Amino acid sequence: MADGAARDERGAGGPLSGLVVADFSRVLAGPYATMLLADLGAEVIKVEGPQGDETRSWMPPVRDEVSTYYLGVNRGKRSIALDLRDSADAEVARELARRADVLIENFKPGGLARYGLDFESVRTANPGVVYASISGFGSGAGRKVPGYDLMVQAISGLMSLTGDPDGPPYRAGISVFDVMAGNHAVIGILAALRHRDATGAGQHVEVNLLSSALTGLVNHSSAYAAGGVVPYRMGNAHPSVFPYEPLPTADNDLIVAAANDGQFRKLCQVLGIPDVADDPRFARNADRTAHREELRPILTERLRERGAVEWFELLVDAGVPCGPINTIDGGFAMAERFELDPIVEVGEGERAVPTTRHPIRFSETPAAYRLPPPELDEHGVELRKWLTTPQEDDRG
Repeated sequence: MADGAARDERGAGGPLSGLVVADFSRVLAGPYATMLLADLGAEVIKVEGPQGDETRSWMPPVRDEVSTYYLGVNRGKRSIALDLRDSADAEVARELARRADVLIENFKPGGLARYGLDFESVRTANPGVVYASISGFGSGAGRKVPGYDLMVQAISGLMSLTGDPDGPPYRAGISVFDVMAGNHAVIGILAALRHRDATGAGQHVEVNLLSSALTGLVNHSSAYAAGGVVPYRMGNAHPSVFPYEPLPTADNDLIVAAANDGQFRKLCQVLGIPDVADDPRFARNADRTAHREELRPILTERLRERGAVEWFELLVDAGVPCGPINTIDGGFAMAERFELDPIVEVGEGERAVPTTRHPIRFSETPAAYRLPPPELDEHGVELRKWLTTPQEDDRG
């Protein structure tokens, strides 16, 4: 198939249409980033080793004997299996890198140099390439340390903030820094593409999980960097705002997030205790935070008069942020109620896979869901034919 025609056919329908992304990443951070790019129209070619992405075997749960972990971050891509230790396969990989607009990888820093796929080698053949590297701890002194989200949750300090004050540290329920680093990689890639549009020059974009973690700790990071304060575990409480935590009702706990004075006054009105908002101990957020142990029982006494769902309806109608503590199915149900259409089907017939909708909505260039998550080497034949057929570079 002709290079230009293939790019037009595969990349049509999104703001990133026409971009070829060579995806040498695996597991989560990189595949999540490239899935977002694919949703926006990029042609993503997923390069896998002969055994495939590790997440193919991370099960249960499964759908049709395929790991749902893998399915969740790999839609919109084409798969080619290449053994980089094989000279012919390595040459195919280098040709893909030469033709790509973007290359993304999460090998240990320097790990692709032996195959001629490091940034300097790729840039020599492809000066306009945007080459994105995701690592655990950067390309300096931390380059030899493997990067896993759980490790970064521990090392960054997040686990020290998660859990009951008197209990052990806990990990977050998801690989939060993998996802965050994937998002940061997308931001970096798009910024570098903007620079390339202006100058014609590519560049190396580096993202590491620890830096993503430290910026993602936001107010806690600032407490240390700007105030010299080391935050500590507070369970579900917030160090600077009250009420901003689960509070008991007649049946289940309800998250109440009255984060400013106006919201707190509305909360008190709905609870039938308007005078509490005028109490000098509770009038301002700083006062409420300082006197939280006195205020909490006043609020819970009233909240125990009704159930969580009933309070949710009353408080939301009054403009008070709150919400029930759902399981995942409840979260999807709430998104359906709010007309967010959280699930989209990718593919047709037996290959149709329900996946979570792209998080960004565009008024003119909506995300598209063109291909289901690929089987290992599903597109290997067509991609090898394309990459081994001498052609002029059509990106100009």
